[in-house]
Amino acid sequence: MDSFIYSLVLVPALKDLLPRSGIPATAANVGYYGGILFALFMVGWGVALFWGPIADRFGRVRTMMFSISWFSLFTLLAAFSTGVGSLAVFRFLAGVGIGGEWSVGASLVSEDWPEERRTMGGALMHTGYYFGFFLAAVANYFIGSRFGWRYMFVLGGAPAILVAFIRNNVQEPARWERKLEELGKQWRMHHSFLELFSPQYRRRTIFNSIYLIVSLAGLWAGSVYVPAAMTYIAARAGRTVVEGARLASYSTALLGGATILGALMVPLLAERLGRRTTLGIFYAVMLGSIWIAFGRVFYMETGGVGWFLVCVFFLGLGGANFVVYSFWLPEQYGTECRASAFAFITNIGRFAAAAFTFLVGAGVRHFQTLGTPVALTAFAFVIGLLLLPFGEETKGKPLPA
Repeated sequence: MDSFIYSLVLVPALKDLLPRSGIPATAANVGYYGGILFALFMVGWGVALFWGPIADRFGRVRTMMFSISWFSLFTLLAAFSTGVGSLAVFRFLAGVGIGGEWSVGASLVSEDWPEERRTMGGALMHTGYYFGFFLAAVANYFIGSRFGWRYMFVLGGAPAILVAFIRNNVQEPARWERKLEELGKQWRMHHSFLELFSPQYRRRTIFNSIYLIVSLAGLWAGSVYVPAAMTYIAARAGRTVVEGARLASYSTALLGGATILGALMVPLLAERLGRRTTLGIFYAVMLGSIWIAFGRVFYMETGGVGWFLVCVFFLGLGGANFVVYSFWLPEQYGTECRASAFAFITNIGRFAAAAFTFLVGAGVRHFQTLGTPVALTAFAFVIGLLLLPFGEETKGKPLPA
C-alpha cells in the first residue's frame, strides 16, 4: 500500500508541488519529475540490500519490525512535503524501509512453514503486496479524491501499528536459530553477504539478479504508470477531474485484484510445470499487455477507458511473476545466507529499475507523451525469456539446510 500510494497521487501531488518549487506544472514536467521521483524511490529500495545480512545475523522478526517502522514513518512525513525536493527525500527514505520487508518476510515464511505447504505459503504471503494495491485504490477513492494527496501519505503511516502485533505473536524460525547456534558467535554479517559469490552460489546470484531486473522493469516502468495513464485517458474522454481520480482508483483496484488471482495460480503452475516455465508464462503476459496498453490503447480516440481496463487486468495477472521469487529464491540458498541472497537479488535490481524509470520520465519529456516510452519497456521481457533456461530449477527439491 505504501509503495503504491505515490503512483495514485503522482499527478495531483506534482501539480501542487512543482509550482512551489518554481517549476511549471505542465504535463511534460509532471511526467519528467514523476520519473525522477520513481527513480529515487528505486534507488532507496536498492540501498535496502543491507537488511538481508542484518536479518541473517540478528533475526528475521526483529529486522522486519524495524523495516516496517522505518517506511511507515517516512511515508507519513511525505504528507508534509513543501516542494519536490522534500518529497524526493522522503520517498527515497521510504524506499529504504520498504525494500527490507519482502526479503525478510520471504525468508521467514520459507523457513517456518511445513515443507509440503511452503510454496503456497510464499505465494499467500506475497498476495499481501497486491492487497496493498487494492487498499491504496480504495483509500484514494474515499480519501484522496475528496481530501487531497497529503491525506493519502498520512494513511501510509498506518502499517507501524502492526509492529506491536508482530512483536507479540511472531517468533523467530527454529531453523534460523539452529543455524546461528551451529555457526557460532564468530559468524558476522559480511560472511552471509560474501557467501552469495562463493563458487556454489555465484552463477545463481548473477542470473537471479537479471531476472529481477526484468520483472522490475515491467512493474516500475509499466504498472506504476497505470493511474497516471488512466487519468490522461479519462481527461481525453471528457471526464471530470473527480471522475478521472475515481477511474484511476478503479484501474488500480483491478490491477491488484488481477494480480492476486495470478498469485493464487502461481504455486499450482510452479508445482506442475516448474519454476522457470511458470515465470516464463507470466513474462509473456507482461510483454503483451504493456505493449498493447501503452503502445496502442493509450492513443485510442474512442473507447480508450474500457479497453485500457481490459489491458490492466492482464497487466495485473502478469504482475504475479514476482510471486515466483518468493519461494524460488529461498530454495536456492542455505539458511546462513538466505535473507542476504533475497535482499541482494531483489534490491540490486532496483538500481537498474531506477535507470528504467528515469529513462521513461526522460522519454515522456522528449516525446511529450506517456504511452510510447512505457510501451518500449516491454522488450525487457524478451531478454528475460531468452535467459530463463539458464536458471536453477528447484521443483521437487527440499529447502536447503
